[in-house]
Amino acid sequence: MSLNRVSSLETFAPLLTENRSRRSSDASTRARKISFNPLPPSWDPPALEQIQAVGAFEVPRWKRTLQVVVAVIYCLFAAGIVFGYAAIKPVLKREGAYQDVCRVDPNDEDAISEDTCVEIHLNLMFTTAAVATNVAALPVGAILDRYGPRVCSLLGAFFLAIGALFMSFENKLPFDGLLFGYLFLALGGPFTYISSFQLSNAFPKNSGLILALLTGAFDASSALFLIYRVIYEQTNETFGHQSFFLAYLVVPAAIVVIQFVLMPAQSYKTVGELVEEIEEPITADLEPYDQIDEETALLHEEERQHRAEVVSGIQELLGTTKADKQARKEERKNEISGVWGVMHAYTAWEQIKSPWFILICLFTVVQMTRINYFVATIRVQYAALLSSPALAERVNDFFDLALPLGGILSIPFIGAILDRTSTLTVLTTLVATATTIGILGIITHSMLAAYANVCLFVLYRPFYYTAVSDYSAKVFGFRTFGTVYGTIICFAGLLNFSQSGLDYLLHETFNGDPVPVNVGLMAAGLVIGVVMVMFVGVKARGIKRKLLEEEARGAFGGSHGTREWTN
Repeated sequence: MSLNRVSSLETFAPLLTENRSRRSSDASTRARKISFNPLPPSWDPPALEQIQAVGAFEVPRWKRTLQVVVAVIYCLFAAGIVFGYAAIKPVLKREGAYQDVCRVDPNDEDAISEDTCVEIHLNLMFTTAAVATNVAALPVGAILDRYGPRVCSLLGAFFLAIGALFMSFENKLPFDGLLFGYLFLALGGPFTYISSFQLSNAFPKNSGLILALLTGAFDASSALFLIYRVIYEQTNETFGHQSFFLAYLVVPAAIVVIQFVLMPAQSYKTVGELVEEIEEPITADLEPYDQIDEETALLHEEERQHRAEVVSGIQELLGTTKADKQARKEERKNEISGVWGVMHAYTAWEQIKSPWFILICLFTVVQMTRINYFVATIRVQYAALLSSPALAERVNDFFDLALPLGGILSIPFIGAILDRTSTLTVLTTLVATATTIGILGIITHSMLAAYANVCLFVLYRPFYYTAVSDYSAKVFGFRTFGTVYGTIICFAGLLNFSQSGLDYLLHETFNGDPVPVNVGLMAAGLVIGVVMVMFVGVKARGIKRKLLEEEARGAFGGSHGTREWTN
């Protein structure tokens, strides 16, 4: 699963510097736009031909509304469909996937069984797709910042089309069509999904709602394969995956048409960019009065009229008190966090070398591996834990339905938890919940434990991914967000290839018993998680103590000296 979840595309809080108190206010504070570009500015200077953003007030309201609605709809069919793997896996098995490469010589006693071979190949297909989804966030950010959302979406449509064709004609291709087809479907998701984030700026007063709708569409998109599997079974298995993926070509074709007919070629301006546009001085205010002739005066008058229209449009878009309210809200959230700004003043490389980065990165590696491993092997695991393939199928069916629903239902609760609790509390909750899931995942012969595990898992999954992005923004800041967050995603994604080794351990070393692997993953997550929570707890107390010392010095007229945060 990709970590591309954000609650806001910008913050009104000032960047922390060595000479500024965490609680100091600044009248000139500007909203800062979050960057998904993984390359530091010094490595990736802006191109001269870079497409400029457009103010939302310049586009009719009906068109912006339609853009948001249509984006949510096509994200439902494209953003994260590969995570419906548990639903389409039985279909691919029945359709004979990998049976041609998994024929076993009956005289070879050391050979793995045909079913195990197919299982490992299919799980590798999903693992590769999951890795690609995370790694794709790196180029998506750079392309989006440089060329705009239309180019990103068109690339996404191209990848989706290639993936659908490979999946449909996989048995006629000279290479592994299933693996590469699923890979391209995975690549198409981030390009269409992330490029839609900028639409939250089409209605700044409702940006949170728009981002929530897009996130919900991403989570719900995994249900596409569940719907297909139901159709497949209802048609007595006559509507095979070849026919389904040929029909799916309608989705990328529609995205291409929509991009040219309706969607903007450039991103909408953020609130901060709109405010800066208002405050830019006009030419008439910069020229001496005695040097203005009649023609120049007319030009200046036109400029003033245009500026008045722009200001009116922006005020209508934002509301007169929107920025102030948002600034106060962000300041309250930052104070609640307890660690906000601790690494903002450092370079990306200094941040990456710090324990703040290393611990969250290691924890993400373990948790992402656990999450994707569970998605890939849930039926096999519960066939062993419940000693019944029939009961395991029931758990799998429940999981297929609960996965998209859990992502959607958890959206409002996730936002409330992240906004109203400290970062230390959030991390503690993550570690405790992950450990509980691990314990439920090793209980045998209990349907209650199985259903409880699935319910907790589908709620934990979106909470975890959102919490990691929230941690990255609060601790490292938006200035280096793309570089630092992208590194976490990429590193964790690449190490997800370890799932193939876990598959081998499950099927061969432990003879299908999932308990040893689950215990190992749970223990690794618990150890790293406890160390991370202890580290953040110690640092948060130190930060609070320094803040109280600063306030005490200010209250008694002491000097407002500088301070440095230690990492």
